[in-house]
Amino acid sequence: MLLRRLPRWAIALPVALAVLTGCGSGEPAATSTASGSAPAAGGAAAEVTVFAAASLTGAFTELGEAFEAAHPGVKVTFNFGSSATLAQQIAQGAPADVFAAASPATMKTVTDASLAASPTVFVRNRLRIAVPAGNPAGVDELKDLADARVKVALCAVQVPCGAAAVKALDAAGVKVTPVTLERDVKATLTKVALGEVDAALVYATDVQASGGKVEGIDFPEAEQAVNDYPIAALTGAPAGPAAQRFVDLVLSPQGRDVLTEAGFQAP
Repeated sequence: MLLRRLPRWAIALPVALAVLTGCGSGEPAATSTASGSAPAAGGAAAEVTVFAAASLTGAFTELGEAFEAAHPGVKVTFNFGSSATLAQQIAQGAPADVFAAASPATMKTVTDASLAASPTVFVRNRLRIAVPAGNPAGVDELKDLADARVKVALCAVQVPCGAAAVKALDAAGVKVTPVTLERDVKATLTKVALGEVDAALVYATDVQASGGKVEGIDFPEAEQAVNDYPIAALTGAPAGPAAQRFVDLVLSPQGRDVLTEAGFQAP
């Protein structure tokens, strides 16, 4: 699958997040493009642009390929990143057709601006403790993250994985001082995979997608911080009806199977 460079605005981060993540990796939101080979027929949209939470990267890339196979001549372009950042980009006029967020709160930024109507929750996701292979710091439970000797990475609180981490830690009565706050869950997981931190709170789906680069530890308080993921075709989407057709694919049995295989839970 070919990569397509998006405009500069599509990877720009809001100032507030940049401040919080200054000690992070500084990597831009991941983007990918799946391309069809035949021209679009009958004046139909030739491209569907989907803004989606970073944790959806693997599953949505697969669904994008399936959509293109079913709609020859239409390509699906993805902008994956922090839901909070993507919502701000859409509210500021970024041309997008579909938004899939990792929390209702970030979707609300878009619906409050009258840019989407009636989002549908399509999956849920919960946190796990991620540790490097072999778990060198010997982390076993959430309270271990409060040990000053354990280097912890968290998502910035403005993004859904960070907000969920705050809920889980509060539920457990655990105070953690992270050594880094990252702009999204993929950047947070990378810190663990590279061995730069001893542990992080990330989604269960990201641990699964790591292919063994990190190990995951369940903890009971995660059930009190489960994230619902809403999706919506955007009002006035440049792709027109094709935007809703992509949403329909995500909500279909085929979409559900792909998302379940990636570790997401049914809503």
